[in-house]
Amino acid sequence: MIKNTINIYRKYGFLLSQLVERDFKTRYRRSILGVLWSLLNPLLIMVVQYLVFSTLFRFDIPNYAVYLLSGIVMFNYMSEATGQSMTCILQNASLINKVYIPKYIYPLSRVLSSGVNFMLSLLALYIVIISQGITINLSHIAMVFAVGCLFIFTLGVSLFLSAVMVFFRDTQFLYSIVITIWTYLTPIFYPESILPSYMASILEFNPMYHFIRFIRVIILYGGFPDPKAWLYCAIFALGSLLIGTLVFNRTQNKFILHL
Repeated sequence: MIKNTINIYRKYGFLLSQLVERDFKTRYRRSILGVLWSLLNPLLIMVVQYLVFSTLFRFDIPNYAVYLLSGIVMFNYMSEATGQSMTCILQNASLINKVYIPKYIYPLSRVLSSGVNFMLSLLALYIVIISQGITINLSHIAMVFAVGCLFIFTLGVSLFLSAVMVFFRDTQFLYSIVITIWTYLTPIFYPESILPSYMASILEFNPMYHFIRFIRVIILYGGFPDPKAWLYCAIFALGSLLIGTLVFNRTQNKFILHL
C-alpha cells in the first residue's frame, strides 16, 4: 500500500501541486491583501465574536481570546475545505471527460489548498497565544497529531461530499444547513459546561468537539491530552476516511454519466 502511494505520488505529484497552486491563486485573485487574509480573517472573526460573547454573555473562561480562536481556526478549516471540495468533480467535468486522472486528486487538492490557509491561521493563533503570555512547551508537539487527524477527517468528508454531489445537487444546500447546526453544537465560543446533561452526551459523537478539545488541552493547560482523547481523534479521522473512500470508489465510475 505504501509502495502504491509512493508510485501514485511520483506519477501525479506534479499535477496535484499545480491544482493546489491554482486553487490557492484563484482564491486571492485581484485581492489587494492577498494571502494576508489567511491571517486577518480568523483574527477579525475572533475580535468580533470576542466583543460580542465576552461582553454580552460574559462567559467566565480564562484566556477567552485563545479559547475562541482555537475553535474558530479548527472549525473553519473543516468547513472551508469540505465546502470547496463538494463541487470539485463538477467544476472539473471537462477535464475528467478528456483525460484520465485519478478522480480523488480533485478533492485532495482542495483539502490541501485550504490546508495552506489553515497553516497561516495557526500562525495567527500562535501570535495570539504569545501575546496572551501563554507558555509554549513540549506538549505542543502533540498539535501535529491533532492537525493530522483533522486533515484525515476533512479529507474523508470531502471525498464523501464530492461523490454525493455528482448525483444529488441539493447536497450543497443541505450541507450549508448542516454546517450551521454543527457550528452551534460545537463549543467554539461558549463553554461546554453550560450545556444540559443530555446535550453534553451528544458532544461525544461530535468529531470537531474532540479535535478542538484536544488542542485546547495543549494550549490552555500546557499538558498532553489523556489517552481517551487521542483514541477519539484517531477513530473519527480513520472512520471518516474509510467511509469517504468507500463511497467515492464505489461511485466514481458513474461520475461521467452525470456530469
